[in-house]
Amino acid sequence: MLEKKLHSLSLNQIQIEDMFWKEYMELVRNHVIPYQWEALNDRIKEAEPSYCIQNFRVAAKLEEGSFQGMVFQDSDVYKWLEAVAYSLMWHPDEKLEQTADETIDLIAAAQQPDGYLDTYYIINGLEKRFTNLMDHHELYCLGHMVEAAVAYYKATGKRKFLDVAIAYADCVAEHLGTEDGKIPGYPGHEVAEMALVALYEVTGEERHLNLAKYFIDQRGQEPLFFNEECKKNDNKCFWDDTYMQKQYYQAGKPVREQEKAEGHAVRAVYLYSGMAEVASATEDAELFKVCEKIWDNIVKKQMYVTGAIGATEHGEAFSFDYDLPNDTVYAETCAAIGLIFFARRMFEITKDSKYTDIMERALFNGVISGMSLDGKSFFYVNPLEVNPEACEKDYFKRHVKPVRQKWFGCACCPPNVARLLSSIGGYAFECSEDAIYMNLFVGGQIEAALNGKKNRFHVETQYPWEGTVKIKVENQEDSSFTYAVRIPGWCQNYELTINGVKPEYYVEKGYAILNHVWKNGDEILLKMDMPVTLVEANPRVREDIGKVAVMRGPVVYCLEEIDNQDQLQEIYLEENPVFTETFEKDLLKGVVTLKTQGKRLSEKNWGEETLYRPYRGRTYEKQELTFIPYYAWTNRGIGEMTVWVRI
Repeated sequence: MLEKKLHSLSLNQIQIEDMFWKEYMELVRNHVIPYQWEALNDRIKEAEPSYCIQNFRVAAKLEEGSFQGMVFQDSDVYKWLEAVAYSLMWHPDEKLEQTADETIDLIAAAQQPDGYLDTYYIINGLEKRFTNLMDHHELYCLGHMVEAAVAYYKATGKRKFLDVAIAYADCVAEHLGTEDGKIPGYPGHEVAEMALVALYEVTGEERHLNLAKYFIDQRGQEPLFFNEECKKNDNKCFWDDTYMQKQYYQAGKPVREQEKAEGHAVRAVYLYSGMAEVASATEDAELFKVCEKIWDNIVKKQMYVTGAIGATEHGEAFSFDYDLPNDTVYAETCAAIGLIFFARRMFEITKDSKYTDIMERALFNGVISGMSLDGKSFFYVNPLEVNPEACEKDYFKRHVKPVRQKWFGCACCPPNVARLLSSIGGYAFECSEDAIYMNLFVGGQIEAALNGKKNRFHVETQYPWEGTVKIKVENQEDSSFTYAVRIPGWCQNYELTINGVKPEYYVEKGYAILNHVWKNGDEILLKMDMPVTLVEANPRVREDIGKVAVMRGPVVYCLEEIDNQDQLQEIYLEENPVFTETFEKDLLKGVVTLKTQGKRLSEKNWGEETLYRPYRGRTYEKQELTFIPYYAWTNRGIGEMTVWVRI
């Protein structure tokens, strides 16, 4: 059975209080959401203009003007509204809600009588709508609108935005399909697929699920719709002259024939998330097997140690198995977020920790690396090796930035980070009728109805810096249910007790299953050893031969120039390094740093005029090395950085 075995708790049932994630959530609420609102209104000096709100004002005929920005600019405000919705769930804010309501009023004012709502075509001519589904993102914007509207409805109970989204979805369904008179099209940039299933779960209307299923089933069918659309409307496909062709859009063949991740990485994982949703909702075993195959291909052959995906700048895409360059990597922040979406949906169907392990890896490394510690600058690309001079002067590394940017003309990543971090509680804890699953170790107060009784838990932890997690039951009456605790894949040794005594339990798919009659004051204590670990890559990953990455718990570490001087390529670890672990509360908002004795390839006897010489063997100079968490790099100034170190 493929129905979802688990569902997320409402965010108003989770009050996060731990040192790590509370800091991020408050940063999003107090700084990122207001900052992004200013950016959407083009009020950030020295940042690329957004034009997003301006486009809606022009489309609503509130001011004169032309469409400006990217064709998908509408989606930025939708993602912002989704982040606002999640924030309001756990921290009501009348002023913020009023701003959101006014923004929704503006969006509604731009909507056309038949429900259509895309400012690019409203401003440039409605007669051209649905003529370039391949590249013009109408359905991508629909997807983000639907996701935001569902979240806002759940947060406030207000239907206005939800009704706007339903009207646009219905408009799309009226125009697209295989029936006579309709356009047999589907999204060029996926996200509508999983969004429409979320809409179906709220409305119960089969037509919303059917539209999502149609988008998936129709994709890649012969004759290829995008080829026909190009012929009919004289569109040009840039990717036809590349090895990807229509597989850039995951549309080169039907999804059930796809066995590996290909093409644009964000589009890909958004599609796979939608496929998992539809497979579950329709009990489509064949489609789910495709999801499993593609998942295995990603995590076993195309994923960085940070949980990042998308190896090449060319198409922001997957390239080929084991191709994982560190300095020309793309690793878009949105792609890591999309992988988390995919992981969560696969977990909800299977209850298998192999998905939540990857969710955690991507979250702590590939995602939060995309935002500065003050929440005011962002990475689109997340490299694992940086030489600032190369970023400036090497054409093939021009996409890699040695410092986070204030904003982007294509600003999909910043609001994506905001909406994920605002909803982190829903990823940490999920429930069934009789069980609660702890996926992420997040401290705070959690409420959940299990077996018809209300339950309350208090979680304390200093994770990811310490491996101890304490869960205290605070119930008014005894309650029988299952508490399932993830034992991370990185954890080799742990101790689990209830009230100081080792309980009877079993481990199933990576979760310790505790079936118990819980009393007020009962305390679960999980103690995980968290040693420093050296990680090596499969030998087929050419760039990492002879190198290791340093991890502690779920956190990937790196060397930065500010701590270790430049020319980081000269640095070697000892064969069996011994690390000193120190929590430094005043460094990078509080991190555990790692120090060890290493060595540097000596430059002595190398004159500046000597480029090559007969090999004389290697000589080294001792050097103490300092590693910091990868996610926090370049928060102290511009310099070299590397994750993979020679050994």
